[in-house]
Amino acid sequence: MAKKRPQTKAARPQVTNGEVPVVGAREPCPCGSGRRYKACHGRAAAHAVTELVQRPFGGLAGECDWVALRELVPAATATLTLKGGLPEGVPSVTLATVLPMAWPALRRDDGSVLLGLQNDTSSGDLSRHLADTLQRALAAEPGTPVAAQRVAAEGPRLQDLLDESAGFEPTVHSGFEFWVPDSAESASPEVAASLERANAAAIPTVKLTGVDAAYWCETPEKNHLRWVMPHPEEQLLDALARLHTAGTSSLGDDTRLVGSFRAHGLMVPVWDLPSGMSAEECEKPAAEFAERLTKALATDAPLTAEERRSRGGLTNRQVTLS
Repeated sequence: MAKKRPQTKAARPQVTNGEVPVVGAREPCPCGSGRRYKACHGRAAAHAVTELVQRPFGGLAGECDWVALRELVPAATATLTLKGGLPEGVPSVTLATVLPMAWPALRRDDGSVLLGLQNDTSSGDLSRHLADTLQRALAAEPGTPVAAQRVAAEGPRLQDLLDESAGFEPTVHSGFEFWVPDSAESASPEVAASLERANAAAIPTVKLTGVDAAYWCETPEKNHLRWVMPHPEEQLLDALARLHTAGTSSLGDDTRLVGSFRAHGLMVPVWDLPSGMSAEECEKPAAEFAERLTKALATDAPLTAEERRSRGGLTNRQVTLS
């Protein structure tokens, strides 16, 4: 019997300098170790991609409104301003809560870009994921949607692409007609069907004008005010507990602070409102509450026993959205 020759693996180019490129999880690692990528340098890359960034919108103008549009508001848009200006052939870039068929982004026929905010992501850094989608949308052919894809561990974030000095001013819409610049009749059958479904599910929502990042919404049984606040959670809980114990945490008769959401590193206190209380009627009590809250936040005295009980109740009524 012929003697078997020892098998040798084909030589692979080894990466000695610079970053190891990203390849398929089951492919040989480009570093030349002989192991699969997922068992070698892919481990660190996967960890970097999935590691959760607690405040993905931190540092952006209007962080609280970014959180609201991501988690609370059905239909809204906001103009985005890029550092260095818009590329040639791109007349505008607009953030949208949702796009037809859950597209991550859309390059319209006129070259303008719509960036969707409420899509699912595979990355733990929502800001990096959105920045990747935005860059691909800016380079896409006019008239085409941008598909979802896995985002590399390295790459720019929204904070690197957006002009922070430009501000952030959301416009809340009653429906999703902003998807179609001309009229719903000009939309494709798929977009028209998606528009009908989205409009049917949208909860009427209004942004208050007198305070920042507070959104009134109407539901069949009662209305609510959801207010995204920038204060550190522990400090805000203490302040709310002080107001609750003093009987000043409500927004008027038949209103009640019922709990809060946690979303992207911020707290969102929620009030139940009477079904007949409109967004306009919330303006004055919300402004008055903001003044009381400012004073409570400035207090550093230890909580009383009753205030600690109130704080415990508020903590137990928190729901984490992200």
